[in-house]
Amino acid sequence: MPKKLAALMTLGAMIALPACALAQNHQHSHANGHTQDASPSWQQDEAGILANHVQLTSRDDFIRAGEAYFSPDGKWIIFQAIPTPAFGNEPRQHYSMFVARLDFDAEGHVTGIKHWKQVSRPAAATTCGFFHPTVKGRIIFGSTMIEPTQEETPGYQREKSRYAWAFPREMEIVSCIVPMIVNEEGHGFSEKDASVTPRPLFEREGGYDAECGFSPDGRHIVFASVDPETHDADLFVYDTATSRTHAIIEAEGYDGGPFFSPDGSMICYRSDRAGNDLLQLFVAELEYDATGAVIGMKEERQVTSNRHVNWAPFWHPSGEFLIYATSEVGHHNYEVFSIEVPRGSSISKGPNELKHRRLTSAPGFDGLPVFSPDGSRMMWTSQRGPKIEGEDRPSSQLWVADVIDVAPGGE
Repeated sequence: MPKKLAALMTLGAMIALPACALAQNHQHSHANGHTQDASPSWQQDEAGILANHVQLTSRDDFIRAGEAYFSPDGKWIIFQAIPTPAFGNEPRQHYSMFVARLDFDAEGHVTGIKHWKQVSRPAAATTCGFFHPTVKGRIIFGSTMIEPTQEETPGYQREKSRYAWAFPREMEIVSCIVPMIVNEEGHGFSEKDASVTPRPLFEREGGYDAECGFSPDGRHIVFASVDPETHDADLFVYDTATSRTHAIIEAEGYDGGPFFSPDGSMICYRSDRAGNDLLQLFVAELEYDATGAVIGMKEERQVTSNRHVNWAPFWHPSGEFLIYATSEVGHHNYEVFSIEVPRGSSISKGPNELKHRRLTSAPGFDGLPVFSPDGSRMMWTSQRGPKIEGEDRPSSQLWVADVIDVAPGGE
C-alpha cells in the first residue's frame, strides 16, 4: 500500500485508538441501563459548548462502536460496531452495521438507545452507513456482502499511536429498507422481506466503493472509490434518477469522506493531496445541468492547511461551518473542532484565515462528529467511557450531547 494511502482511508472501522481517560459532563451517563460516576476533568472546558453528555453504546454490548449518523427525524441512528461475543468466544474481525432507536426522557433529552438491530449480512465487513433523507427506513452503507477474501490494510502511524482500516476490494455500496424504522415498533424485522436484505445499488469494476452519503433530496449519492491498480481514491457521484456514475473529484492522492452541504450546492471531504499523510479539509461547489443532475465541480476551496491530520468533516445544518477531528493538540489526543467554510462573506479567506474552535477536551480520542438534522445535538466516537478489567485503554464508543454553542470563533 503506497504511503499516500497510509492516512485515514475511511471514516470508520478503527482497529486501534490511543488511550483515553474517563470523563463525563452529566451526573451520570446512560449506556444500556448502566451508569458511571462523573469526572470533572473536562466539565469546565466543555461547559457552554456541549451539555448533557450521554454514552450511547457500551462494552457490555460492543467491543467497540463508531461512526454514527442520525435519521432525518432524529429518532434513529445507524452505526458500525463489533458485538461483544459470548464468554469464551472470539470477537469478529470486521465491523457490522446496526441501527438503533434513541431513547428520550420527558424533557426531550437523549438518555440512550434501545431496539438496536444488525442490518448487515453476518459475514460481511461494513463501513459508513447513512439514511435516505426522504424515504423512511431506507439506508445505505459500504459492505463486502460476504467475508472479504482479498484485503489490503493501510495504517497510519504518528508517534506511538496507530490507526488501521480494512480496505477490501469487495466493498460496494448497498441499500435496504429497515422495517422496524418504517413501523416504529422496535420489532417485526422480517427476514422474508426482500427489501430487508442489503443489495448493491450499482456495480462497478474495480475496488473499494464506500464512504457514501445522500444529497438532501435523495437523488444523488456521493462516495469514494479506489482504483485497485493505482490505489488512488477519487470522489464519484451516482445519480439514482439516471443510474449514471461519474467522477467529480479526480486528483493525485487520496480524496474521501464526502458529504453534501445542507442545500446541496457543495460537498466537503478530506484529502491527502500533498501526499504527506497529513489530511486536509476541502469543500467544492458542484455544477448541475438543466435536469438537476450533478455533472461536475465548479470550484474547489481548501479549508485547512497545516501540519496536522484533519479528517471526518461534517456540515452544520446552517451550511456555514464544519465539524471535524484533528490532531492539532497532539497525535495521541484527537479532538473535535469546528471551522468556518469559505463561502458567502468569508469566500475570500485563505485556510489560515478561517475561524476555528476546539469543542471537545477529554484526553485521548474524540472524532467522527456529526450533527442531528436540526443541529441541536452532536454525536461522536470517544474513549471517554469506563475502562473494564483487562483493557489497557477504554474502548471507542458512541456519545451524544446537546449543542450549546459550537460555532467557530464563539469562544
